[in-house]
Amino acid sequence: MRLKMIVKQSEHPSLKLLKKVYRSFNVLSVPRIWGVHYVLYGFHKTLTGWKEWCMRACYWTPLFQSQLVKPAKRLFLYTGMPQILGTLKISVGSDCRISGQTTFTARAHGDEPKELKIGNNVGIGWQTTIAVGRKITLGDNVRIAGRSFLAGYPGHPINPKKRAQGCPDTTDQVADITLEDNVWLGTGVFVMAGVTIGHGSVIAAGAVVTKDIPPMVIAGGTPAQIIRVIKKGE
Repeated sequence: MRLKMIVKQSEHPSLKLLKKVYRSFNVLSVPRIWGVHYVLYGFHKTLTGWKEWCMRACYWTPLFQSQLVKPAKRLFLYTGMPQILGTLKISVGSDCRISGQTTFTARAHGDEPKELKIGNNVGIGWQTTIAVGRKITLGDNVRIAGRSFLAGYPGHPINPKKRAQGCPDTTDQVADITLEDNVWLGTGVFVMAGVTIGHGSVIAAGAVVTKDIPPMVIAGGTPAQIIRVIKKGE
């Protein structure tokens, strides 16, 4: 590593030549042969597609189904299997589409059961985390874009001394979250504990929802505020 840095930073003519040769070699590739590589690309896509289908149908989906209260009808997982952390009661409705790059996690403390209830025709995007403090409910036709976070519990106490000692969050920091039917969360939305989002509402990308949102509105910002009412027929 040290030799590499010396070569990269040196102004000596021989080392500059060596650096130029290295860069040329590093980007070397076989020239594109249009017909050949076009066919190879199609073969590559077909092969990887079949591999992904086999993994999804024969491995990821049945493994995930084994962790549900009952099998979900026509469940479609893509790019792997969601990570499940903690003891969590999960129910999933029919025709749901869930990214394998998601995390479902349950609060480790508290005696009450932790429940995640997902309705019918729900879509959950990649790198989304659903952290269940007690209960989180997603209604029918809910859409959650990638990198969203439903925070039913924070994981740490507010008191700095207790936080430094590794103490868990307190019960007053934990609350349910409900997304009613037809709610749509844009990319990177955070929904905090105790929030209910009314049916048909849309939350703009990057918003932080700290209080209840009424039905049929568009909300955005930090903290999220109502931008406008959704008109009938939109």
